[in-house]
Amino acid sequence: MGRIHVLPEHVANKIAAGEVVERPASVVKELLENALDAGARRIRVDVEAGGKKLIRVTDDGCGMVRDDAMLAFERHATSKVRDADDLLNISTLGFRGEALPSIASVSRLKLETHSPDGRSGTLIEIAGGKIQRIEEAGLPAGTAIAVRDLFFNIPARKKFLKAETTELSHIAQLVTHYALAHPEKYFELHSATNAMLVAAPVATHAERLYQIFGKDTLDQMIPLTAEQSLDRTGLPLPPPWVIERMAARGEEWHAPEPGELKLHGFVSKPEIQKLNRNSMFVFVNGRLIRDRLVQHALADAYRNMLPSAVYPVVLLFLEMPPTEVDCNVHPAKTEVRFRQQTAVHDFVRDAVRAALMKARPVPQFTREIAAQPTAGAALTPGARAIVQAAAAGVAVESLPAEGDVFLLQAPSLPAINANLQFDGDISIDANAALPMVPRARQTFGPATADCEPDVAVEEVDQDEPVLATLKPLGQLRESFILAVNGEGLWIIDQHVAHERILFERILKQRAAERVESQRMLMPMVLELSPAQHAVFGEIADELRRNGFDAEPFGARTVAVKTAPAGIDASDVERLLHEVLDQFEREEQATNIEQVRGKIAASIACHAAIKINMPLAQDKMEWLLRELSRTDAPMTCPHGRPVVLKYSLKDIQRAFKRI
Repeated sequence: MGRIHVLPEHVANKIAAGEVVERPASVVKELLENALDAGARRIRVDVEAGGKKLIRVTDDGCGMVRDDAMLAFERHATSKVRDADDLLNISTLGFRGEALPSIASVSRLKLETHSPDGRSGTLIEIAGGKIQRIEEAGLPAGTAIAVRDLFFNIPARKKFLKAETTELSHIAQLVTHYALAHPEKYFELHSATNAMLVAAPVATHAERLYQIFGKDTLDQMIPLTAEQSLDRTGLPLPPPWVIERMAARGEEWHAPEPGELKLHGFVSKPEIQKLNRNSMFVFVNGRLIRDRLVQHALADAYRNMLPSAVYPVVLLFLEMPPTEVDCNVHPAKTEVRFRQQTAVHDFVRDAVRAALMKARPVPQFTREIAAQPTAGAALTPGARAIVQAAAAGVAVESLPAEGDVFLLQAPSLPAINANLQFDGDISIDANAALPMVPRARQTFGPATADCEPDVAVEEVDQDEPVLATLKPLGQLRESFILAVNGEGLWIIDQHVAHERILFERILKQRAAERVESQRMLMPMVLELSPAQHAVFGEIADELRRNGFDAEPFGARTVAVKTAPAGIDASDVERLLHEVLDQFEREEQATNIEQVRGKIAASIACHAAIKINMPLAQDKMEWLLRELSRTDAPMTCPHGRPVVLKYSLKDIQRAFKRI
């Protein structure tokens, strides 16, 4: 007897449900996307017990007639795809026809729908994939789907769900970001106890961001808009001689119809740093995705502005012709494949980088202030705590009520556990892990009226000439330069300031093939590990173009004859090992631009002025003047801040003069 057999339908449905329905938030995502595809202008989401007990999504979309409502629960039944060619031109969020049957197979589902084309509405009840009731009903136009007792027939799956507040945090985060993606629509999110999100329609994404998170958050983000023509053939245009030869043969060449790549949204300033990617939200043609290509492009854009292992806050909307993106590569449709990957990658990277370079944000000292209510109060305090906790990867043990003190549990980040008191607004201060939102007052102990104001980092946009007006006063422990101008007191890290100057100078010299080098008195013979030796073989030419003259000298040794100018002989060996180790740890191939940037950053770091080094007045003036002329004077090549500012207003406030 053969070993292979066909699975029963109910088993196959549960397997399919496992691909589509991971947790309650997966159900909300599928139903939200269906509502948006149906043209809904108003969407309400109700949840109980974090979605384990109940998820109800109600919309005022086009609804369904009776026959369509019954067919919607058949596997791969959809109104959005008719043949294989349609899969190459998908303009809707849903298209597979798997969501409803998959959800119905692992829950008790109730569908109420009414289309203007039908005389009456339709009510359908399904439990574990089996239809229990179908009848006509008087219903308003639109669709309401209630999903109860998720995974009631799969106890093993239900056991793996997290705490109710954790599941609720994922739902709140999902609904919030779909509300941000569709500012023209009305969104509501209600838990069993309160309204968590009420967002009325607004005209722009900036207004929606202001409506949900308030002015402080909007002020900390950099707006971004860019567009670029895209050759839909995915191939470069042929040279003129090819077109002429075709014409000689009587053939006519038709130029491909160009498409448009458009990018808009918001990116955070470099000083806003997160410990994970949970606050990077990218929408492609309105679809929320987690795409490695786009994440790599964003990392490239922030390269030399952010330290390693930290991430920015991003809310970006990428739009392109549907034929340029394949959405059919992941069961949950969270990943996509771009037809022209290099073009999309470089477009996102260059657009974000240009916005960051134009904004030139300056880190600034300011006292900690009590959070104020948001403009539209779209996100209630309890909901904001949950949404921001999810973004920070923090589990909220209990839902706070207004005025409550609550505890954040973060086993992987014990330093961020703190009691936070809030009044009308809420935020999470995760040791600067979530600085994108207004922060609440920390209550580590009894507060006194005469306490000195706390100092925290905030950012304001400044123009390039500001640094050129600084007058150095002296050094703090021969490591930090204290300077003043009409705007306040500035603190400059002398090492990373010089590092930024040298980094950009080296890149410019490298582009002009004029990198300065110095000849060693005697060749330095270095022994390399097998991995380092392999890396050396790959980047030897780029090392030579950056001032290193090194050649193989034995099995795994190299002889260094020249080194970049400004590097002490005692540092040459450590510098070369550092450069080779960086590329040894790379998980994927590094392009030539990254190689140049990392080599330049390492050289600049070793050649820069050190800490605990006294500087004369003219040397400090030169350093500040040269820093003001760089393209990115606020961060070093490794992403650390170069300057901090304590404004005149903050000084006056600290002395109780305002």
